[in-house]
Amino acid sequence: MGATGTLGSAVVRRLTAASGAADGRAGQVLGLARRRPPGMPPGASWAPADITRDSTADLAARFAGADAVIHLACLFQPARRPEVTWRTNVLGSERVFEAVAAAGVPALVHASSVVAYAPAPKGRRVTEDWPTHGTPTAAYCREKTYAERLLDAFEQRHPEVRVVRPRPALVLSRYSAARQRRLFGGPLVPAHGAVHAPPLLPDVPGLRFQALHAEDAAVALTRCALRPVRGAFNLAAEPPLDARELAALTGARAVRVPYRPVRAAVDAAWRLRLLSTPPGLLDAVLACPLMDTGRARRELDWRPAHSATEAAAALLAGPGDPP
Repeated sequence: MGATGTLGSAVVRRLTAASGAADGRAGQVLGLARRRPPGMPPGASWAPADITRDSTADLAARFAGADAVIHLACLFQPARRPEVTWRTNVLGSERVFEAVAAAGVPALVHASSVVAYAPAPKGRRVTEDWPTHGTPTAAYCREKTYAERLLDAFEQRHPEVRVVRPRPALVLSRYSAARQRRLFGGPLVPAHGAVHAPPLLPDVPGLRFQALHAEDAAVALTRCALRPVRGAFNLAAEPPLDARELAALTGARAVRVPYRPVRAAVDAAWRLRLLSTPPGLLDAVLACPLMDTGRARRELDWRPAHSATEAAAALLAGPGDPP
């Protein structure tokens, strides 16, 4: 599900690529999404599916005979209409889970997120057993947290299904740069071409987050589907990003600024519709813990080929062709 998004496109390419043969290359790949993609790689086909409209029976018919379902469909926007994102991220996810059970699919991979985690003490790297209470200030965080609770209940009812819940950091891709810039930035950030930051970049205390290149995330998700693993996996690349890292990428100068005036500026830009992301998301990013990715290294033999800095540079450089 969600085969045409930033992450979904990368997963489809990975599943059908010869380079994935060492992971047990998939014999047949069916990408499900609301809209027909411009093209699918050799070895993959597409079928229409809408988790907000299709019934559980309709989805189960699509899943019939599958060895695994990788659920990536989610909505980040419209952030101003949380009832719309709730229908996809929560109610749609629940429908996918139930369809997996109805179709007798033996494995379900649900892409969760770092935003599902509760805040942690400063400097602590959290492992997969850290509470997934999230931060309630942003709808997307609440929805990812609620989906985790739905998945908890699903695992209790259906122990026969192998459930894997990767929790990636912010997934970035040059291929989807235009789409991601619209999602996060709004009209203040150009959709095409390189991003030129203002001379000064606010350095808010505590603003430090993890990122991941879409191609590296796709490798991990593919292994979650094809290897006999269960449970949660933290996915992130090094190093954690902050204002100084971003300033170095854009040629700007990071300037220490207190949280309150930055929060007020983001709120004003949001109210004026100059920014696509609500101020509550800034709160959530500041509260997000850094993840320990040791389990993915040990059990998935996974190490990102791109640094977090390279992933951010790809987004800032502008749209490009898929690898």
